[in-house]
Amino acid sequence: MLPRSSLTRFLSGPFILFTVIMIIKSSLAWMVIFDDIPVWKPLLTELPLIWICFCLIEWFAAKRRMWAYLALNLVLSGIFFAAIMYYKYYGVIVNYHALAQVNQVTSVKSSMFSLLDPYYLFIFADILIIGGILIRRRIKLGVTERPGQIPLDRRSRRRVASVILMISLVICMLNIYPNRASMSEITQAEQMGILGYEAYTILADRPDKPVPLEEIDQDHIDQIKQTTGLESILDSGAAKGRNVIILQLESFQNFLIGLKVDGQEVTPHLNQLAQESLYFPNFYQQVGQGNTSDAEFVVNTSFYTPPNGAASTVYADKALPSLPKLLSSNGYQTATFHSNDVRFWNRDQLYQALGFDQYYDIDYFGTADSIAFSASDEMLYSKTLDKLEEMQAEGSPFYAQIISMSAHHPYHLPERKVSLTLPERYTDTLPGDYLVSQHYADQAVGQFIDGLKQRGLWENSLLVVYGDHLGLPIYSLDRDDKVLMKEIYGREYTSADMINIPLIMTAPGVTPAEQLDQIGGQVDILPTIAGLTGASLQDQLHFGQDLLRESGNLLPERYYLPTGSVLNDASLFIPETGYGDGTHYSLADAGRQDIRQVENRSELKKESSEEAAVPATATTDDDTVSSSGYITKDEYERALDLMHLSNSYLIQLPDRNTEK
Repeated sequence: MLPRSSLTRFLSGPFILFTVIMIIKSSLAWMVIFDDIPVWKPLLTELPLIWICFCLIEWFAAKRRMWAYLALNLVLSGIFFAAIMYYKYYGVIVNYHALAQVNQVTSVKSSMFSLLDPYYLFIFADILIIGGILIRRRIKLGVTERPGQIPLDRRSRRRVASVILMISLVICMLNIYPNRASMSEITQAEQMGILGYEAYTILADRPDKPVPLEEIDQDHIDQIKQTTGLESILDSGAAKGRNVIILQLESFQNFLIGLKVDGQEVTPHLNQLAQESLYFPNFYQQVGQGNTSDAEFVVNTSFYTPPNGAASTVYADKALPSLPKLLSSNGYQTATFHSNDVRFWNRDQLYQALGFDQYYDIDYFGTADSIAFSASDEMLYSKTLDKLEEMQAEGSPFYAQIISMSAHHPYHLPERKVSLTLPERYTDTLPGDYLVSQHYADQAVGQFIDGLKQRGLWENSLLVVYGDHLGLPIYSLDRDDKVLMKEIYGREYTSADMINIPLIMTAPGVTPAEQLDQIGGQVDILPTIAGLTGASLQDQLHFGQDLLRESGNLLPERYYLPTGSVLNDASLFIPETGYGDGTHYSLADAGRQDIRQVENRSELKKESSEEAAVPATATTDDDTVSSSGYITKDEYERALDLMHLSNSYLIQLPDRNTEK
């Protein structure tokens, strides 16, 4: 037994002071990240690991203990702050893999600052105060006992620390060990504690054993996907020989198509394009940590993003099968256009891996008429048109991917570019700024389409337009923002709405004006383009499907939703620890109405004022058949298999410097 006097003197030192401080900080982080959490939960999950660190200080720091505590306080505060900010931006818990991308965060610092509520900085206030006191008073470092108190000798201090350390280790194991198999990273962090989750990701990060390369083929993938044939409205190769122009729109969500605010169309040019083209309203993003660069990767490869990190860094050294290589083998020139620095998100290496003949970045577009951190969309399209005209003059068809940038979070459009006047209730709100930015982006797209027509490119091209990723994360919206989103949708804004982006495809004179309601994702763009251009995929592995010829899609999601999230034609499933306690969200609502029949989005009548959700147990007993349309356990497991197969195949590809 420990002498009571020893324990009392131990607790009267910095141990208890910094314990109280860390309780306050961990509670702040939990308030931001988790919903409806009992007050005791942060204490039970965060304190044990914090005490382990404190006990190590007591064991090994003979002198300058206060400074050691202060340094550890700074590190732990930084972790909690990073967890808050990362969650507000991505909706997931930060881990050490994200630290590899810290240089990218500095490039989008305006986005980070826009999510920063002033009270978050309270997490660092005590460090400045205590540090200032230590310096000003020139406290004799390591001595924290009150005047007249007999100092606790180092041996006794270690004895007390050892007991607390052992108890804390046991509690930590009880928090972490039972929750290792949880699919949802948010659930893991809630059960393990934020600090416990961070420690677990470091100590237990062992990649899944890859499936042998010889066992991965297209028949295997098709068997897992279980798609069915669809009577196509177009013959295979209907756009053969045409230029292929892919326009990737920054942060463009599907609700913008057909949206009017007080009678004003937000995106009139894209509305018209959607009405005159093949329009897929039930289309979803599949990006990961790399955001825009991940969208480029998925669209150009028909593979999924990696379990951790951005595809542009994880897979950039591989000999990737890709759309540029496929079309190049069919006689196409290939180029990609992005007005930012090509080194941002390692694109210089990604573009080489994808096999683009040329790329054009800030060196070509310059910095004149800049918005955010690159040339405006108007400048992007204007100078891109010059190059496209040159490429067409060379006589062979071209494939060009164009990456827009001006409507980038936090949507602070220069006053000179603002042309949409919104009602006062939208002023200084994230949805309001978003609509204003996307209205500008739409105007620039209209100018680009006019340019294609004026330069003789329009009639000889296949134009593909889609959003790269969400623009309004649910976890970034405050109370007023959510009220506005409810006004726009006519119901609560949901996770499925958040990741819903549009896909528009048009080949003038070939494609009909038709809305196609089959579900699709970014992974499906490559095979759909291949089908339209007549490019054979017989020898090219792909995880997507031709949206004009196949139905019954299965779309795995990760990063903005917990790993294991998946969509089918009827619902979105989000797991907790696994399938059994996950939740299904129905996609069946009036948002699927034809935009030609909707004059004002506020006229839409929704089934419910809240997101329709049922627990996973509401599915049928049959794991392979669900008459309700909800995701079955079989579909959930097949979606996980697809992501594992994709990563297994990619990490075993030869390095591109050995590609012949």
